[in-house]
Amino acid sequence: MTIDEIRSILGAKYIVGEEWKDREVHTACGSDMMSDVLAFMKDQSVLLTGLCNLQVIRTCEMMDIICVVFVRGKMPDEAMIAMAKDKGITLMTTGHRMFSACGMLYKNGLQGGPAY
Repeated sequence: MTIDEIRSILGAKYIVGEEWKDREVHTACGSDMMSDVLAFMKDQSVLLTGLCNLQVIRTCEMMDIICVVFVRGKMPDEAMIAMAKDKGITLMTTGHRMFSACGMLYKNGLQGGPAY
């Protein structure tokens, strides 16, 4: 699934990184706990979160997460946007709650990581 397909499914809006809309995303994760993201995420993933701080971008960089979707209409600050742009990470926002957004992506074929 591409980043732009994710945007379309979620009715999301680009904040930064629309130029990377054709990148392939292999898995998804929904979490506000970056420790869980560090434990369970794989490369070329999308992260759905309501957490808006620089730790989100730092975690994405470490785990090769190429896209973040902020749920519940959350918006990152300018520092997050600048860091994401510098690191090549697409940021989007959607009005959906995390549970609904994850379900919509799953229903459309995007999988999570392996079960533990």
